[in-house]
Amino acid sequence: MQLRIHYTLALIPAIFAACTFNSNKQDTPANPTFAEHVAPIIYKNCTPCHRDDNIAPFKLTNYTEVRNRASLIKVVTATRFMPPWPADPSYSHFIGEKVLTDAEIATIGLWVDQGMQPGDTAKLQPPSTWDQPFTNRKADLVIAMDKRYIIKGNNTDNFLVMKLPYKMAKDTFVRFIEYIPGNRKVVHHVNAHLISYEPGKKINGLDKTVWANQQDTLAGEIHKTIGLLNDDGTYPLMTPSVSNYLPGNIPYMYPQGIGGYRFKANGALYLNDMHYGPTPIDVSDSSYFNIYFSPKAPERPTGEFILGTLSTGKRAEVTPALIVPPNTVKSFKAEKIIDKNISLLTVIPHMHLIGKTFKAYVLTPQGDTINLVRINKWDFRWQYFYTFKKMVKIPAGSRIVAEGVYDNTAQNPNNPYSPPREIRERDGSMRTTDEMFQLICVYVNYKPGDENIPLE
Repeated sequence: MQLRIHYTLALIPAIFAACTFNSNKQDTPANPTFAEHVAPIIYKNCTPCHRDDNIAPFKLTNYTEVRNRASLIKVVTATRFMPPWPADPSYSHFIGEKVLTDAEIATIGLWVDQGMQPGDTAKLQPPSTWDQPFTNRKADLVIAMDKRYIIKGNNTDNFLVMKLPYKMAKDTFVRFIEYIPGNRKVVHHVNAHLISYEPGKKINGLDKTVWANQQDTLAGEIHKTIGLLNDDGTYPLMTPSVSNYLPGNIPYMYPQGIGGYRFKANGALYLNDMHYGPTPIDVSDSSYFNIYFSPKAPERPTGEFILGTLSTGKRAEVTPALIVPPNTVKSFKAEKIIDKNISLLTVIPHMHLIGKTFKAYVLTPQGDTINLVRINKWDFRWQYFYTFKKMVKIPAGSRIVAEGVYDNTAQNPNNPYSPPREIRERDGSMRTTDEMFQLICVYVNYKPGDENIPLE
C-alpha cells in the first residue's frame, strides 16, 4: 500500500504552525497571567512546533516571545483559524482534537486585553520531551542517513526514493518506528516501508544510504538504482507504511499489543516518498528513525485498505472517473464492502488542491449509519491521521462510503490554474496539480469488547 500525501510546502501559511490547545473545559479566570494560565497552553501544545529548527516561522518558548506575538495569537484563536483542525467535531471525535473551548479563547483574549501580565515566571519549567511525544524511553536502535542530502536553493520540490539499511545480530520485533526530520523547514512528507532480507539473500549494499531523484530515474529502474533488491535480483519482503510524517501532525502509538512488526536482522527502511519542499537557498537534511523494540510479536497486527485512488479490493475505485472539467464543481464517490467484522482504528482522508469537502461513513446491514469523518472545508495544507478515541466496530457486510466534492472554478483560491483547466487523476500522480481521492483505513480484526478499548 502506498500512502501518498502531497502538497507544496511553500503554500503552508507562514503566520502560524499547527498547534494543539488543551480542549478541556475550564472557567475563564478574572485576571489571567502568563505563568499560571497562558503558559500551560502554549508550552504543552504550541511550543513543540514554535521553537528552534522546527516548522513554525517564529518561536514561542518564553514569556517575551509569546508577548511579542500576543495580538496575533488572540486573533487566530478567536477566529478559530488556529489551531487547524479540519474534521467537523459535531460529526465524529478523535484523539488529540485541535478544537478550543470558548473559555480557552476567552482566557487568551482577556490576558492580551489586560496587558499580558507575566505572573511568577520564575516557577515556569518548559517541557523537555518535545521531540518524542509518544515515548519516554531511549530508542533501542537509530537508523540514520549516513550523509547529508543537499536541497538546492532553486525553489523546486524534490521527490526522492531512499534506502536506509541496517544490520543487527538477530531478528526481533518492533512496536513503533518514529521518524525525526533533520531539517523541519524543508522536510515535507515521508512514507517509509520496512524491507526484510532473508539470510543469505542480501550481502551487498547494507552499509550505506542510497537515494535517487524520482523525476530523473525511470520508474522501472529506481529499485535497482538504490540497491533495494536481493543480490539475485528478486524482490525482498516489504511491510508497508511502518512510519509516516507530515508537518505539524503527531502520529499516535496504539496500545500495547496492537500493531508492530517483525524486524529481520538484515533490512532497510525504504522511503518511497521523501518530499523536500522548495527553498530559495541551499540547505541540507540528515533525518533519522528511532526504533522501539517489543519483547514479543504483536498480538493484533494492523491491516490497511484504501478506497479511491490506488484502491485495494473490488468496487473501491473512484466513481465516476476522477476528471474535473474547468469551471465546474463535481462530486465523486468510492465504496467498499467489508466481508468480515473489523475494528477501525484510524482513517486518513486525502485530496489535492481543488478538494472542497470530504465525508466518510458506514452503512451497516442493519440499516444503521456510523459516522467516520467529515471535512466541511477541505484544506490541502492540513492533512491528518484521524485516530478514534475508541475502536469502532464495523460489522461484516457493511458498506464504507467516501464522498468528495471538487471545485475547479476561478472562485477557488487554491486552483493551480488561471484560467481553470481540466484536472484529473493520473495513475496516482504525486503532482499537486493533478488530483487524488482517497480514504485510507487502518484496522484490526474484531474481538468482542473492542468497542470499549481506548486508543489514546
